[in-house]
This record gives sequence, structure tokens and C-alpha cells, in this order.
Amino acid sequence: MDAMMLQFLLNLAKALSAQFGPHCEVVIHDLKTNNPERSIVAIENGQVSGRKLGDGPSHVVLDALRDPEGVHDRLCYLTKTQDGKTLKSTTIYIRDEAGETIGIFSINYDITLILAMEESLRQFTAVAPQEADDAPEPIARNVSELLDELIEQSVKQVGKPVALMSREDKVKAIGFLNDTGAFLISKSGGRVCKYFGISKYTLYSYIEESKGNS
Repeated sequence: MDAMMLQFLLNLAKALSAQFGPHCEVVIHDLKTNNPERSIVAIENGQVSGRKLGDGPSHVVLDALRDPEGVHDRLCYLTKTQDGKTLKSTTIYIRDEAGETIGIFSINYDITLILAMEESLRQFTAVAPQEADDAPEPIARNVSELLDELIEQSVKQVGKPVALMSREDKVKAIGFLNDTGAFLISKSGGRVCKYFGISKYTLYSYIEESKGNS
């Protein structure tokens, strides 16, 4: 690997490790070195995998040495360290103008703690099985908003807009509102009548009819 290429990769490694912090290890392997067992020519945050300058080779290095033309870049795959850390890794093979693999640029991000936090959050946000597929229930700021939400839910129960509702559809919607306690809200009857385009007499009739259907 020539000096210009190596310097560019060194700068890139330092930038990435600085950007993403101490959990981000960046490793540069030189496959043209005279000693392939000491392929690591640069490493940032080596504490992630426990490696240091002059160490090597890893599995990706052996693959490249064994089949330099058959290796392909790998993005965002999981690896594991000897001490049990889980890493999210990316391996990029560096090639010269002739297409020969001359080096490897690897990024290994320690996600062990993130995975543990993810599991804790999953347990914390777990709900009863029957509610897992339900949409979150809205929390109204006042009774006016609550009535609006109940009316909206009644329309969803029917599955069609008010303009397309039949008499039976409106009975079903009014029944839903009655069952959910919507008419306990002051002056709700008038707003419901206006929304569904019915009279108060019809509203009471629909309420009674819905009771008989339940």
C-alpha cells in the first residue's frame, strides 16, 4: 500500500473514531506487508477488540490472502470478540489500479450495551398480548376534545364517512357513543346530532334501538 493511500486511510480512521467515540474501532490492514501475521498498520480504539498495532491477522485478512479476487465488501454485519462483546462491523477491501486486494479498512462498533438497553426497553414497553396490535389510546386535553375523539372512533367502527352511512350505520355509531359514555358529556347530544345530521328525537330513537341490538 503506497504512502498516499495509507495516509488517507489513517486520516479517515481518526475522523471516524473521533466522530463516533470510544466504542468505534477502526482498523487498517496492509496485505502487502512482508509479515502477514502483523497486518495491522493502524488502529483506533483498539480496546474494543483488544488488538493493537502490529497484531493480526483476522478472519477477513485470511480470506483476502486465501482468495484475493473472491472477497467482497461486507457492510453492517455482526461479529463477536473473545471476551463476549457484540460488534456491528463493516469490512471494505482496498484494491490497487490493477484490482488486486492490497489492504482492508474495517469498522467495528461495540453495540453490547445498546443491545442490553434495547432488551430492557422492550421489556419496559411490553403490553398484554391482546393489546399488542392495538393503536395507542389518545389522551384528550378537555371534554370537548374527548367528544371529538369518541365521534371519530364511532365513525371508524362503522368504516365509512357520515355522508355514506345508512340508517343502520348511524344506529351502530350512536350505539358506540352511548356505550362509551359520550352522552355523559354536557351538551354532547346537540353536537352529535349536528355531526350525523339527525334530530334530537332521532338521536334518542337510535340510542334505544342500539340497546336492543346489543
